[in-house]
Amino acid sequence: MSGERFSILVAEDDASIRLGLVDVLESEGYGVTATANGEEALREFSRDRPDLLLLDVMMPRKSGYDVCRDVRKVDSRVPILMLTAKGEEIDKVLGLELGADDYMTKPFGVRELLARVAAALRRSRLDDSVDSKSEPDQPFDFGLVEVDPALRELRKGEQGIPVTQLEYRLLLAFFRNPNRALSRDHLLNEAWGIDYSGTTRTLDQHVSQLRKKVEPDPANPRFLLTVHGLGYRYRPSDSTE
Repeated sequence: MSGERFSILVAEDDASIRLGLVDVLESEGYGVTATANGEEALREFSRDRPDLLLLDVMMPRKSGYDVCRDVRKVDSRVPILMLTAKGEEIDKVLGLELGADDYMTKPFGVRELLARVAAALRRSRLDDSVDSKSEPDQPFDFGLVEVDPALRELRKGEQGIPVTQLEYRLLLAFFRNPNRALSRDHLLNEAWGIDYSGTTRTLDQHVSQLRKKVEPDPANPRFLLTVHGLGYRYRPSDSTE
């Protein structure tokens, strides 16, 4: 990543885990700010605008969910990784619904942590540069919404709808391949990168969130269709069954 020193905000109330995360990340050359609760995390984010956030789910004052929600109100693109000690699927889904890019379940290995962090930062920097696949430079229609590439925003009439970095990358993957069944692996490679080590459940939840923004009835999608046993297909609004 060109020797650039990236900044990471770690919010974790367990002191031993927090110090361990700081040590590991600083040993890789990252600049790290660490906080012990959600309120401090939001103050640090507002002041320093780090390149990536690592948020523990269960923190005093404000939970990781609350911090993620508040950050997404002002920044739809900064990578957010949620850290959870819980195994229940609902906890992971909630974080993704609130705009987190990914989650890791404690305990996790150092190599996995560093791989996820590096991949998230790489995606972020690729999105800040010229897209090698010729990202559209003019607004375009996607289902019943208009996509503004310059603002990374969807529009329904006069209403602006922000999308996260990963939602936008998924949207482009679908837009470039209308009426083509795309496998989950293909979509993971397009949005998360070939070095992503997470699960397809993360992809499914991001598609679910994208449907809420582009579909008239997300429970009965007309444009982002499920291809059972494979993945998903984008059907433009002027297509027929």
